[in-house]
Amino acid sequence: MTIEFERQTSEGTGSGDKSSRQYRYRDRVSGHSRLLNDYFVENPVYDETLFRRRFRLSRPLFLRILHTLQQHNDYFVQRRNAANIVGLSGEQKMTAALRMLAYGMSADSLDEYVRIGETTTIECVKRFCQGVVEIFGPEYLRSPNAADISRLLRKANQRGFPGMLGSLDCMHWAWKNCPAAYHGMYTGHVHRPTIVLEAVASYDLWIWHAFFGMPGSNNDINILDASNLFANLQEGCGPSVNYTIMGNHYNMGYYLADGIYPKWATIVQSISHPQDLAHEFFAKKHESYRKDVERAFGVLQARFAIVRGPARFWHHEDLTFIMKACIILHNMIIEDERVDDNGLVAMASGNDDYDSLGTDGPVEVSRGPISFDHFMATNRAIRDSNTHYALRRDIIAHLWTLHGQGVIE
Repeated sequence: MTIEFERQTSEGTGSGDKSSRQYRYRDRVSGHSRLLNDYFVENPVYDETLFRRRFRLSRPLFLRILHTLQQHNDYFVQRRNAANIVGLSGEQKMTAALRMLAYGMSADSLDEYVRIGETTTIECVKRFCQGVVEIFGPEYLRSPNAADISRLLRKANQRGFPGMLGSLDCMHWAWKNCPAAYHGMYTGHVHRPTIVLEAVASYDLWIWHAFFGMPGSNNDINILDASNLFANLQEGCGPSVNYTIMGNHYNMGYYLADGIYPKWATIVQSISHPQDLAHEFFAKKHESYRKDVERAFGVLQARFAIVRGPARFWHHEDLTFIMKACIILHNMIIEDERVDDNGLVAMASGNDDYDSLGTDGPVEVSRGPISFDHFMATNRAIRDSNTHYALRRDIIAHLWTLHGQGVIE
């Protein structure tokens, strides 16, 4: 009876002029049933492998996100309207949002299968991304805590780079529908409007730092000056790093970066023209490990095609939510499917738990207030070029020593 009433109602139009907007009968109930039979029943048509290929994440992770979103926002809860007609289900809305993020397809391309209109699909994407950022952002976009830094330092020691916290770089996202008034500000070396993402990624492609929103006319140095990458270190409220290389003690971690970045104590760059075997070996290893962030960008764009192609949304705020949501989902997938040292998939209850609160390792955390003089002294220490060169010399000597001992090839 409900379907018949909906069909009869669909013969009319909305309020106002009949030529303005036409209501289309989409049979949402059958669309919901088809989606459940294809992916969510006990014996679905498509197995877990095809589910992950098309949704970019596993079925348990999909349901976890959906249930959390339904508790946070009743928009994703299936309801009846004033005419007692069943609306779209949470599975339909989240499927539409994920398909747009994963495939970068147009909004109306989902109508035939999901039974959802173009404007509703766009609203689903916006609400989904905003909900993911608000709910999961504090956990999956956080800075490394003491346990995270201990784990990163252990891996860095194994690679021959004591004190390394990850690799740093920027990525440009083309903005197709950039307003004409903003074209000059957002157009840079790629000769079209872009928005820049600055990110830090670790060996497992987890993105620890994401600073998004700067116009594409800025280079990496400008973006580094505007970002909050070293804010916690300057304010004295973040975990500090203490390590020793070749008998010299250092108390700040560092990131691997390319040649455009400044000669800071917290940034280690490669040698463009190595003159001896030790420098050549260092440059080889540096370029290899610096590719972690490049690999993270590649995996992010492969999983979510919406950030690979030109952005078609009009508002900067919407693009910010989309980019952050894709990064959060990327980190959630890594946590859900991370691989241990034996090459086996370790689920969320396995080793290297990102939610662990342990404090083992050479990490000290300072939480007290600091003075302005201490803030300026820390800022000068971060930007000290002498420490930069001294640190790089020690890393070169340390790597060459390990290479001579046969520890690193």
